[in-house]
Amino acid sequence: MAFFLVFAVAFALALVLTPVGGWLGRRYGFVAVPGGRRKHVGRVSRLGGVALYVAFTAAAVLAQFLPVERQDPKELTRLMGLILGSTFIFLVGLWDDKRELSPAPQLIAQFIASLIAIRFLIFIEVVNDPFTNRQVWFPWFVTLPFTIFWLMGMMNTVNWLDGLDGLAAGVAAILSAVLAIHMYREGQYSVALLPLALLGATLGFLPYNFHPAKVFMGSCGSYFLGFAVGALGIIAGAKVATVLLVMGIPILDVAWQIFNRVRLGRSPAIGDRGHLHFRLLDMGLSQRRIVLLYYLFCLAFGIFALVISSRLYKFLALLVLGVVTTVVLFFLSHER
Repeated sequence: MAFFLVFAVAFALALVLTPVGGWLGRRYGFVAVPGGRRKHVGRVSRLGGVALYVAFTAAAVLAQFLPVERQDPKELTRLMGLILGSTFIFLVGLWDDKRELSPAPQLIAQFIASLIAIRFLIFIEVVNDPFTNRQVWFPWFVTLPFTIFWLMGMMNTVNWLDGLDGLAAGVAAILSAVLAIHMYREGQYSVALLPLALLGATLGFLPYNFHPAKVFMGSCGSYFLGFAVGALGIIAGAKVATVLLVMGIPILDVAWQIFNRVRLGRSPAIGDRGHLHFRLLDMGLSQRRIVLLYYLFCLAFGIFALVISSRLYKFLALLVLGVVTTVVLFFLSHER
């Protein structure tokens, strides 16, 4: 009952609040106009992220009052880090939606959000060696930069992924479902409520964001989602491999764009239409087809992560995914 209630509350709130965010965006000038990388029609509100944030936060807080078995004595501390960090980066994203901040303050804000997470015990200090099945513990001087790199990377990945209608929200929903199932199977029942809340929020938002989108999530939504899925991947027991499998294509796309822009003498922080989803769109594929293809690949690798227990096989799958995606990006970047 608790699992259904958390999901239902997040879903219902997002479903009701997303149109409100659309109205507020148009009313107060938080809108995206046609031009640049986006090729939508008309002025579209950028405040859909308000619904995502409120729906998730309300459901996550509600989950703490439900009669669910709790094993981790530091669970409440990590929840505070999740909420405080996501609230901070949500507010910065909201400011960016209004003022169009330069890359520097956005990166500084992401760095601060990562420090908030670390302060509340959300950090990566142990990973599993796929070759020996042993745990590798990191010293603090590795843990801190690794966690910051991970969280900032996830925030930028989701932000850059939000280029087509429904793309970022749908991929985040798939990852949330995979993490929820994984936590439940591991007996982390109370913690599993958190990705379940994010799943409900993203699914309640998607009907308004799928092509043709009536509302965009904006920077407030993409930064919030990126921080949330990055932090939940750590809270789930540092399931970095699982997150990498589901988010492999978007993450590699970001890495390739940074490399390619530097190679061409351009700033890696200045956006363009070099991303995989934009290139596929420019090749003639429809938005819906591209988004559904992303869903299919992310879901397939998410199921693989849940079904296959061998860490070595997961590592090999990551390796194959990385090589294939890099080759595709290389050839697409050299197309006229």
